[in-house]
Amino acid sequence: MVKKIAVLGSTGSIGRQTLEVIEEHPDQFSAEILTAGSNAPLLIEQAQKFRPNTVVIADKSKYKEVAEVLQPLDIKVFAGEESITQSVECSDCDMVLTALVGFAGLKPTLAAIRSGKAIALANKETLVVAGELITQEAIQHRCPILPVDSEHSAIFQCLAGELQNPVEKLLLTGSGGPFRGMNREQLQNVTWQQALKHPTWSMGRKITIDSASLMNKGLEVIEAKWLFNVDPENIEVVIHPQSIIHSLVQFSDGAIKAQMGLPSMKLPICYALSYPQRLVSPDPRFEFKNFHQLTFEQPDLNNFRNLALAKEALKQGGNMPCILNAANEIAVYAFLEGKITFLQMSDVVEKCMTSLPYIKEITFDNIFETDAETRARCIEMI
Repeated sequence: MVKKIAVLGSTGSIGRQTLEVIEEHPDQFSAEILTAGSNAPLLIEQAQKFRPNTVVIADKSKYKEVAEVLQPLDIKVFAGEESITQSVECSDCDMVLTALVGFAGLKPTLAAIRSGKAIALANKETLVVAGELITQEAIQHRCPILPVDSEHSAIFQCLAGELQNPVEKLLLTGSGGPFRGMNREQLQNVTWQQALKHPTWSMGRKITIDSASLMNKGLEVIEAKWLFNVDPENIEVVIHPQSIIHSLVQFSDGAIKAQMGLPSMKLPICYALSYPQRLVSPDPRFEFKNFHQLTFEQPDLNNFRNLALAKEALKQGGNMPCILNAANEIAVYAFLEGKITFLQMSDVVEKCMTSLPYIKEITFDNIFETDAETRARCIEMI
């Protein structure tokens, strides 16, 4: 049977690549729901091509533009962020791929879990801010969460067949971003345009800035803790500039498994959609003759403080990862707008972590309150 996929965030980088995978395997997948933030022209183009049952444009001012084109094609059109959640709840789709950016992915992902749909998770912030609550919901509703991030997909693949074998350590790899090796003096004057020039991956603006500041790697550490039930001290970050080894798992006997391949998000996307099968991919293959060396180094926590801040947030637990995430989201967009410098992003995050109220026992209510309060304080601070 063809698996019906809801693609939340279909106009973003992950969403576009997901639709490429669906197009390459029409006998396996179909697009049931497509959602976008405000990119109405691309959403219309995607819907005309894939003919989903439903589309949602979060920006209500774009509803008329989308509806006039798509409703004659017998495609249901809705608008508003709340409609994304409702469309997931009411749909008979088989899997929900959540590729929304940031905290906005939490509500739809939670709704999908509670309606018993499998999750292909590309929105790491959901587990960062509410990992304990989300994993409890997934267990309660018997809902599988399959990782789409390349690093977590790599770990997931390395763990295949190892269910009974103790894991000693997870090793998350990262390229180090465009500013790898720079000191604080050099980082003082880097621009957002430079930060968006990632050396090995093509991604959306927010995640690319996070990669440059190593915040993305910090968020991945938190996500890995909840996905794989591993103690934080057993998760290590390794800088690997070539981005060929996507992550590794070390077992209790000292053996290490690595998942390798060219930098492409289509592989982890397809693996999540088709699991436990592997489908044939037309994409280029890794050739050892083209890579004379693969190198590794330790992350620079002194000049790239976001990774250390994320580890501290995970150590404290409670609502601290939510504070970290909300402050970072505001700081990233402030940096992209030229309101603060690259190094000031870490300053803003740290000030929020040390000044906002700490809550040890989290609920969904106080998580949403923490997110709103942190954003308001962060904007005021900037």
